[in-house]
Formats: sequence, structure tokens, C-alpha cells
Amino acid sequence: MAVTPTLDEAGVLSRQDPELAEILLGELDRQSTTLQLIAAENFTSPAVLAALGSPLANKYAEGYPGARYHGGCEIVDVAERLAVDRAKALFGAEHANVQSHSGSSAVLAAYAVLLRPGDTVLALGLPHGGHLTHGSPANFSGRWFDFVGYGVEADCGLIDHEQVRAMARTHRPKAIVCGSIAYPRHIDYAFFREVADEVGAYLIADAAHPMGLVAGGAAPSPVPYADIVCATTHKVLRGPRGGMILCGGELAERVDRAVFPFTQGGAQMHSIAAKAVAFGEAATDGFARYTRQVVANARRLAAAFGAAGMTVVTGGTDTHLLVVDPAPLGVDGRVARGLLAAAGMVLDTCALPHGDARGLRLGTAAVTTQGMAEMEMEYIAALVTAVLRGETEARTARAEVRELTGRFPPYPLYTQGG
Repeated sequence: MAVTPTLDEAGVLSRQDPELAEILLGELDRQSTTLQLIAAENFTSPAVLAALGSPLANKYAEGYPGARYHGGCEIVDVAERLAVDRAKALFGAEHANVQSHSGSSAVLAAYAVLLRPGDTVLALGLPHGGHLTHGSPANFSGRWFDFVGYGVEADCGLIDHEQVRAMARTHRPKAIVCGSIAYPRHIDYAFFREVADEVGAYLIADAAHPMGLVAGGAAPSPVPYADIVCATTHKVLRGPRGGMILCGGELAERVDRAVFPFTQGGAQMHSIAAKAVAFGEAATDGFARYTRQVVANARRLAAAFGAAGMTVVTGGTDTHLLVVDPAPLGVDGRVARGLLAAAGMVLDTCALPHGDARGLRLGTAAVTTQGMAEMEMEYIAALVTAVLRGETEARTARAEVRELTGRFPPYPLYTQGG
């Protein structure tokens, strides 16, 4: 079996390292024949993949355009400036740093700008959907800073705004973080700005999940409200795995210094070029239509799960992700994930607020990139329900998934032969 030129130009990898070529083919097959329902994943365009595999991967470029610590950066400087300019235009930001290797490293840099070890930070508690960088004791954030966590209301699953205000007044945090890995509703950035101003705190928006929707106009932007916005460039944004930081001009120099040299070394220029490609794609009308379809698909999926008897956290979704509790079907989240994986449906579990149970966290970004719409969401929901109820065996469901993905291949030009 050989890789075609669209996946491995001229078959170089197949000849030089057939063992690894087979691994890549195996992953391509996995992505192409199973349903990718993980909320944090998506399919990049072939153009993004091309930039990631470009000769820019060879270039060492510590520093910033025009002020590098290495020679020969004339061309990569142009690439980074292009990525920065496109990010600023796309999100209406005064400054953009596109060097962060990940969303977590972007958050680390934001903390380095605004905080000192021991400072108090108010953020969404981890059991309620906060990220590891929002105070986990296993993470640098929980070790270096004093995090206090607000939560969501028990009856509706929505952020408890009164609790946020009360905790801010009590703890007087140096910074407030708004953002979540499992909150399916839009965040009220204006409210968080109001509270931050009231207690003299900085506002950091960790918008890793909704930033792609923001780019397409399908979600409100945190940029006008937050002192610093941290985000990833993958997920709904559909770029390479990586991070970025947006801020006003008054913090620009401090942000850049916090990324390099404080938290990172040389920039990954091939990734920065791929980010530039993704930002350009996200500025198109087609991407805006895509983000609207992502939300429509998530809402249809949530409604279908609710109709099937599962509990949908917050009663629905405004975004690409949803959280459901399959317990009414007689199965918990961990068991459900295993059953669905065996049936070719890949998703995550997450903590359910106000309890020890785990639910299912899933998203519609990847399947929407494949071209699926509301009709396919109904089909997926019915298949998930049938598997969890024990009405359909894994082998049967797996065949149905393969048939569905065969009609919506993520990379039609990437084929296998031989």
C-alpha cells in the first residue's frame, strides 16, 4: 500500500520509511471512516496541511519580525507579519501574537503579563467546566496562583452570575478568567468586564473553543471587553494546532515578551504560516456560512438527544459543543464513550456539574466540515441512542458509520491505493 502524491508528495515517505507511512495511512483511515465528534477537533484544509509540511519547518526564528536572533529570516518575517495582520483584521484586535505553541502556552503567557506568583485569580471551577490552566493543582496555574472557582447553577447549568459578583467582591482577585471547555452557551463578556472593573481586576478571556465561531460571526467576541484574549487556532477555527493572543496596544510589548523569551523559544514558522492560511480562510463568506451550520447542527443534535430521553446540560447549546448525560438510558458517561467508540463514534466525557457523574461532551465542528447538516445530525443522534440502549450492536453501527462517512469524506483527494 502506498501513499498517493496528495498525501505524500512523490511517495518520498513511502519509500524511505514505509513503517511510518503505514501509520499515517492508518490514521487517515481512522479519521475518514469514523465519526469525529470530539468538540476540540476539526479537519484542517489541504492548504493548511501544505503549510505545515513546508520548508518553513527548517527555519530557526527566535524573536519577532525585524528583530530575530538568527539570520536568514527575511522570508519567514513576511509570513509572520501576514499571520499577525490577518488575525488583527479577522478579530478586530489592536495586537496579535501568533507564536504560542498551544492554547495552554498562550494562557501561561497571559498570566505572566498580568500576574505574579501567589496572586488570586477567579475562574470557572474545574468540576463546572474550567480548563486545567484555570487552577488545576496538577497544572502550573494551580501551583503558582491562588485560584478560587465560581460555578454554574444546579437547576439550569448556566453560569451563576450573582455568585461571580459576590466572589469577586469577597476575594478581590488580581484577574478574572472567563472561558470553559464544556460550557455550551455564549459567555456574557460585558458582565465579566463590569465585575472586573468593579473590583479592579484584569479580565482574561480564554476563548479557545468559541474563537472560530467568533471569526465567522456566529458568537460574540471577547476582544472589546477583555484585557487579554487567549485562543487556539484549531477547533472551530480549523487551523493548525496552536495558540494565539489578542490584546490592546498598551499590553502589546508585554505580551510579546511574555511569549518570547519568557515562556517559549524559537517560533514554529511552519505552524505560523499555517495559521496565516487559516485566518485567510476564516475571513471568507464560506467560513461564515460554515460556522452558522456548525451551530445549527449542534442545536439539532442537542434537541434529538433530549427527545431520546438524555439530559442535555443547559437545555441546549449556542455553540459547537454540547454536554449530555446518558444516565436516563441506563449507562454512565465512561461506559457510553466505550460503547460508542466500538461503534466508530469518537467523543469525550466530562464532569457533570454538582455531582460525581460524567457526561458526554461532543461537538459538530468536524462533521460540519465534512458537509453534514441537520439531516445527518438526526441520523447520528438516532444511532448513538440505539447503541446506548443496546438496540444496535457495535458491528452493525460501525458499518452504518462507515457508510455515512463514505458519503462525506474529510479529504476526498487523499486516497489510498496499491
